[in-house]
Amino acid sequence: MKLLMTAALAAALMAPLAGTATAEAAAYPVKHPKLIANSLYDAGPLPTTTCTEPKVKRGDRKLARAYVDAVVACLETTWEQHLTGAGLTYSEIKVRHVAKIPKTCGFKPMKDDSQMWYCEKNRTLFVQIGKNWLNDPEDLWLFETTAYMYGYHVQNLTGIEDAYNAVRYSGKAEYWEQMRRYQLQKDCLAAAFLKSVWPMEGRTTKDWDYYLSMIVGDARGEDRAYGKTSTRRDWSKRGFATGDPGSCNTWTAPSSKVA
Repeated sequence: MKLLMTAALAAALMAPLAGTATAEAAAYPVKHPKLIANSLYDAGPLPTTTCTEPKVKRGDRKLARAYVDAVVACLETTWEQHLTGAGLTYSEIKVRHVAKIPKTCGFKPMKDDSQMWYCEKNRTLFVQIGKNWLNDPEDLWLFETTAYMYGYHVQNLTGIEDAYNAVRYSGKAEYWEQMRRYQLQKDCLAAAFLKSVWPMEGRTTKDWDYYLSMIVGDARGEDRAYGKTSTRRDWSKRGFATGDPGSCNTWTAPSSKVA
């Protein structure tokens, strides 16, 4: 079984821990207006659209890449309408399928044969699909992983990324909590998008439940960057229940909800 642990999938995670450690401490919860009162939250549920999944087959990289491209096209349709409706700037994401993630844009690729990285500088999603993701490509794995990674693009377009990078912290605990808020928001946004195109042909609640079972959080001894398994699943459930980015405001949630 694949497990959805997205550690180190984006250059945004490369910010050094000591970056603003000497700066004035930020009070809990974070108070940056772009984070807690972003226009993204006020436009209502994502528009209901149809997203047709192309066929995929075990071991067929070409079909898997076409599948990712199709999901991105659905994401673009939905998010363009939502963001422009909220008075926010919209710009298309670029997608590059590669045999190996390049060491560019601050990337530090993992050893995994399958991974995605988002470069905020040129708004490009780099996609490396290997045997791991091709073993069982017919579940919602590729769909929701693509939707999760598109969340970086949404945060980039809405100013959330810049605000997150600008917010100060007083120590390690505050640093990691802020990162969890940043990452958990993408869990919620990805699920909200899925809700906006649900039901999909050939899919049932069993597919959704199986996807939830693949989500895992930070393992014991690891940096607390993504949240506990139960926390990640809770934010995913929240997004799927409402289909509304307004439900994904992790920045005003109490610390206990982003543990």
